[in-house]
Amino acid sequence: MTLLPRPRIHNQRRLTRLMQVILLAIVAYGVVFSQPKAITNGGIALLITFVPAILERNYNLPLDPWLALWITVAVFLHTMGSAGLYARIGWWDHLTHAMSASLIAGAGYTVARAIDLHSDDINIPNRFAFVYILIVVLAFGVIWELFEFGLDIVANETGITMPLAQHGLDDTVRDVMFNSVGAILVAIFGQVHLLSLAEIVNISLFANE
Repeated sequence: MTLLPRPRIHNQRRLTRLMQVILLAIVAYGVVFSQPKAITNGGIALLITFVPAILERNYNLPLDPWLALWITVAVFLHTMGSAGLYARIGWWDHLTHAMSASLIAGAGYTVARAIDLHSDDINIPNRFAFVYILIVVLAFGVIWELFEFGLDIVANETGITMPLAQHGLDDTVRDVMFNSVGAILVAIFGQVHLLSLAEIVNISLFANE
């Protein structure tokens, strides 16, 4: 993987740390003012931001700071949306869906390419990789919308406010559309960078076989 200039690495890490501090502040706010939604959304998002560090420590994956920043931005945008920006800014939901979809697309592509590099029996042509990324993201998007629909049913039956909810058929269709936008961006521009990450994943996970 191409090494980034040290100033850029420091800047990316600073941005990641800043968003983690804000997420921690959201959790603290939820604890002090008894806001379960803030605790849940902020806590889960904060834990997710540490995934790259855990992968580096437990699996010796030398991941670039841009990946940690990518993950942190995705969960940070969603958490800020749940804190009130979804209701105040109409396009915020579209932004978070596109960003989250790009993350799912990147993860799906990286795993598939790592398996492709490891196994002589599996070959994923570049042209098919584009279609594969779209299918992975669209399938995940459908599962996510079904999950939100299930939470709506639970909320109606119990009266408990859920951290996620659907807002009608139009909203669901727009979510799927912006999921596709994120997937297409990764399929077009991200494959070159993600291929080097897949090579590292392949070497780190399958080196002892």
